[in-house]
Amino acid sequence: MSSVIDASTSPAARALRSPAQPIAGRAGTSFKHQHLEAILSDAPQGSFFEVHAENYMGAGGPPHRALGRLRREAPVSIHGVSLSIGGPQPLDSAHVARLRALVERYDPVLVSEHLAWSSHGTTYFNDLLPLPYTDATLARVCEHIAQVQDAIRCPMLLENPATYVLFRDSTMSETDFVRAVARRTGCGLLLDVNNVYVSAINHGYCPLQYLATFPLGAVEEIHLAGHVEQTDDEGDRLLIDSHDGPVADAVWALFGMVIARCGPIPTLVEWDGNVPDWPVLKAEAMAAQAVLDRDRPANVCA
Repeated sequence: MSSVIDASTSPAARALRSPAQPIAGRAGTSFKHQHLEAILSDAPQGSFFEVHAENYMGAGGPPHRALGRLRREAPVSIHGVSLSIGGPQPLDSAHVARLRALVERYDPVLVSEHLAWSSHGTTYFNDLLPLPYTDATLARVCEHIAQVQDAIRCPMLLENPATYVLFRDSTMSETDFVRAVARRTGCGLLLDVNNVYVSAINHGYCPLQYLATFPLGAVEEIHLAGHVEQTDDEGDRLLIDSHDGPVADAVWALFGMVIARCGPIPTLVEWDGNVPDWPVLKAEAMAAQAVLDRDRPANVCA
């Protein structure tokens, strides 16, 4: 396992940075197999599609046949959901090896994972659980990211989480934590704007204040998604990052503010439950593309 590196000084770390991508300034969507024929008939040049890594870790079969057809026509990004980057135990070496094989097979334009944990011992949870933001957690996350980047031989992006609880023993803010991770490992960041809004509402802070302190200069991809509103046991408003509906107006507004400041960052619309017909999902991506295509000032993110 490699040691953690400091991207601010190390040539090796700087070399991890992604080169200019063919998806620069483009909007894409989640890939669902039922949409394949409609996507291919649309001639999807200029767009890109995201798949969850864990759905393609088998050796072959229909999932790979479908993804292979898509990959011949459009760029693909690979988004992991169960590496457990923030978990207290070592990464699952077999899982990392499968991820490496998947990256080698499809040559994705982006590879990303969540700032979360999802396993304990031999138990795997169907959730992305939050972390305490401490020096110990920071060291562990950086070590795990270095291990993944060494294995897949390309940079990965780290996504900010949607959270429903906070830890009293956190010693730094989430934005300071992700800034430190990016600086130490050379990884990029995936800014999930829906997660920003969901977490802000759940914890009672302003999403604009969060974005004002987020290291936007390290963002190489943006996610948009839908959420649902519920109430907790005390009757307070609670948002759930559900990925099962259209992007909310408040999230579109935050997205527009980020693009106005940073320029057209590649943007992916996630829709994983209650999946609509292709024209509906395509329309969400086209709405994101319209924001990306507006005249923008020079990139001023730092």
